[in-house]
Amino acid sequence: MTTPDTRSASPASTAPSSPALSALALVCTLKPSPAESSSDLLAHQILAELATHGVATSSVRVVDFDVKPGVETDMGDGDEWPSIRDRILAANILVVVAPTWVGQLSSVGQRVLERLDAELSEMDEKGRPDMYDKVAVVGVVGNEDGAHHITSALFQGLGDIGFTISSQGATYWNDVAMGSRDYKDLDETPEAVASATKALASNAAHLAGLLAASPYPALS
Repeated sequence: MTTPDTRSASPASTAPSSPALSALALVCTLKPSPAESSSDLLAHQILAELATHGVATSSVRVVDFDVKPGVETDMGDGDEWPSIRDRILAANILVVVAPTWVGQLSSVGQRVLERLDAELSEMDEKGRPDMYDKVAVVGVVGNEDGAHHITSALFQGLGDIGFTISSQGATYWNDVAMGSRDYKDLDETPEAVASATKALASNAAHLAGLLAASPYPALS
C-alpha cells in the first residue's frame, strides 16, 4: 500500500473518545495494491479526520482480496469476503470510497453492496439486522460527473442493509466536465473537499458515539 497523503487532515486529537470507536474504510478502486489510487487517498483523508475525534481507523482495498460474486456471507471456494465482513462487524463506522467509471459506481463498489445484502437476514441477539447501530459514510472521486448519483445509490443500499447515514455523510471530488485530472494528482486538496470531509468525520463520530451509548431498541 502506498503511504497515505493526509494533507487535508487536522492534527490528531490527544483526547480519547468515550466510548471507544473504530472505523473501517472499504476502498473500491479497480487498482490493486501497490498502485496509486485517488479512492485510496480520499479514504485515508477521511480516516485521518476521524482520527482527530479519537476514532481508531483501518482500511481494506477490496480488489486485493478474492471477493466472490454472490449474496451470501460466505460463498465458499476461497471466498475472502468473510474476513472483511468480520472487520465490518467490529467497526462502528463504515467508510465506502469509490471511483466513478462511465458515470457509475465501480464494479468493486457494487460487489460490496451485493455481499452486504446478506446482512438483511443476519440478526443479532436482539433480533435486529447485524449492521444496526453502525454509521456509514461515503466518498467518491472521478474525472467525470457522477458523484451525486453514486452517493445516492450507496446511501440507499447501505440504509436498507441497516446502517445509519450521518448528516452530510458524503465527500467527493469531480474534475471539470470532460476533464482528465485525477484527484491524487492535484497539487493540494480543494477547500470544498477538505471542509466536506471535516464535516463528514465530525458528524459520523458524533452519531456513532450516540449509537454506541444508546443502541436502537430490539425489534418487536
